[in-house]
Amino acid sequence: MMVDLSVIIVSYNVRFFLEQALLSISKALKTVSSEIFVVDNGSGDGSIAMVRSRFPDVHLIANTENMGFARANNQALSMARGKVVCLINPDTLVQEDTFRVCLDYLNGNPDTAAVGCKVLNPDGTLQLACRRSYPTPWVAFTKVTGLSDLFPQSRVFGKYNLTYLNPDEEADVEALSGSFMMVRKEVIDKVGLLDESFFMYGEDLDWCYRIRQSGGHIKYIPYTQIIHYKGQSAKEASFDTLPVFYNAMRLFVKKHFSRGWYTLPQWFLILGIWMRGGVGFAMRLMRNLLLPMIDFGCCAAGLMMAILIRFGNLYRWDSYRIVVLLYSLIWIGSLFALGVYERRIQNTVKMIGGILLGWVLNTSLTFFLPQYAHSRQVVLMAGVINAFFVPGWRQIVRGFTRFGHIPGLAKLGRRMGRPRTLIVGPDNFGMQILDRLHGDKSNRYEVLGFLGLTDDDFLCQTPPGFPVLGLVDDLERIARTHRIDEVIFSSESTSYDRILTTVMRSKDLHVDFKMVPRDLDVIIGRTSIDRLDDIPLVDLDYRIYAAPNRFFKRCVDIGVSVLILPVLFFNIIFIILHPAYRLSRRKVLDGRGGCVTILDTALNGRFDVPRFGRLVRILSVLTGKMSLVGMEVLPCRQTKAALGYKPGMTGLVQVNKRKSLGEKEIEQYRVFYLKNYTPLLDLEIVFRSLFRID
Repeated sequence: MMVDLSVIIVSYNVRFFLEQALLSISKALKTVSSEIFVVDNGSGDGSIAMVRSRFPDVHLIANTENMGFARANNQALSMARGKVVCLINPDTLVQEDTFRVCLDYLNGNPDTAAVGCKVLNPDGTLQLACRRSYPTPWVAFTKVTGLSDLFPQSRVFGKYNLTYLNPDEEADVEALSGSFMMVRKEVIDKVGLLDESFFMYGEDLDWCYRIRQSGGHIKYIPYTQIIHYKGQSAKEASFDTLPVFYNAMRLFVKKHFSRGWYTLPQWFLILGIWMRGGVGFAMRLMRNLLLPMIDFGCCAAGLMMAILIRFGNLYRWDSYRIVVLLYSLIWIGSLFALGVYERRIQNTVKMIGGILLGWVLNTSLTFFLPQYAHSRQVVLMAGVINAFFVPGWRQIVRGFTRFGHIPGLAKLGRRMGRPRTLIVGPDNFGMQILDRLHGDKSNRYEVLGFLGLTDDDFLCQTPPGFPVLGLVDDLERIARTHRIDEVIFSSESTSYDRILTTVMRSKDLHVDFKMVPRDLDVIIGRTSIDRLDDIPLVDLDYRIYAAPNRFFKRCVDIGVSVLILPVLFFNIIFIILHPAYRLSRRKVLDGRGGCVTILDTALNGRFDVPRFGRLVRILSVLTGKMSLVGMEVLPCRQTKAALGYKPGMTGLVQVNKRKSLGEKEIEQYRVFYLKNYTPLLDLEIVFRSLFRID
């Protein structure tokens, strides 16, 4: 059965905006015969569960991955039954009369094929993209080079967003924004669906171009309006959207302006993209180098102060100029080496360690580069001064948070001093952690919200301003999008296997992990504890995940395996000749959430064989499928979380298996090994395994 209007929303990780959009759309459609489609492009923030529970009448299409804007819209367009179709973004709020005003305009103007209304930014200003021109070679060039922004009132440079037109007057335009566009279904049947070559951006321009080519008029009307929180889905994207935007422009020009003079627009666009890309790259580079540049200035100032203290003046500056440059660079390199610049929130201990390392290297120049060797007293005093300067200026900036009446300074202080934090599990214990962190008088943490463990967590009621941003399994995207510094687990609601899995998978994110344990003795070994009243936050610092330790572990595996190879030759001959033994391939858990096939020995069809029979596993150690020391060898059918280290020929659990270990004891041994790994520990475990009696 036909309806007057089909509303189509494509959503990606904007659950809270989508919910508000659906509420406003449902209210505006009360007097309109309509249907609503929501196409979810693989969101991980609970959008699907929210739509199913709160809006059961909405037609939900749940994709398992991000299909792109055009393809997702086409899924709903092929099912729509409306005489008119409205494409609208999920991060919008609709005025109550918006759909009725636009439908009435279309009914009263039969030559109009598509219509769009006034689209406002959250601050009430006009969103320029709601009406625009085609990106012809010149128009595209003015856009990507920024000329359209510099001269908005010019008909020559401001044509892309038609900024020279009065926003309160009706206008015949070339294109509308896909954030809100109403098109007659008969026109869609004539010109076709959206072009799926455009993944994101440009598909609305292409559609409008085809509509006008077919003879239809496209109108901008200012008689109603919506609010558009622009770019919310783009913020959640796992890729850089700026190159996608430029590529969409290039595709549009290639598709519609290629006849005879395509080479010219190609060069126009390439030039513009390189200019805009160069500016963007320079800004990102300056942002990334800002802290090292300030530290370099501090180190140079420390050396100059040391010269002044040592000689009473700076007359010797000419002879020390190269020394100041070289020594300061060595200090900055030492800070880099210790990971001071890996994270937004920085560790004072690492900074002082970097200064100490730089001081050792600088004093060593006396022996290796005597031409750069000057007063050791100057270097010593500079090291002491820099140990105060480098962490000190950060502490001063953090103190700006006290100047709440000066917004810029307060914001800078918060960014420097407060880690952006997520709490895993919106259960009662998680709420207790939030209360303690949020109520901490020292205001040390900026809590953004929660991470859920299951889809049901999205339906939990959380305090305003602390939403469930996604699932733990989606931490990588969430951490990069929201610039997360710390994640806090509650062992009350999260198993140790799940914690270990998450830490292992996130080792390249530069995120710190803390845990509120129910049994403090489970976390064995060296750790630091931050206490908020009676809640201890234990740092989860697993040494085995550090890149140097992984390298050394592999070196030990290869070295010991090569020594054992001669013995293995006779072992294999024995297995082949013995009637009860046979070599067999076996699938086991790989410790990373998957399975791996190793070569093993079976005795009468069982893999539980004496130690000499298991020696053949050394071949899997050499190929990197196993390690000398690691987790237990478990069959692939057994459900276990990824622990982040390979199955081992031996390990702490294996050498203690005679004690009939329970799950808790096994967890303790695993955590101890992860936290306290060293190559010497591996050798000790191997030694204990060799002299253990089965």
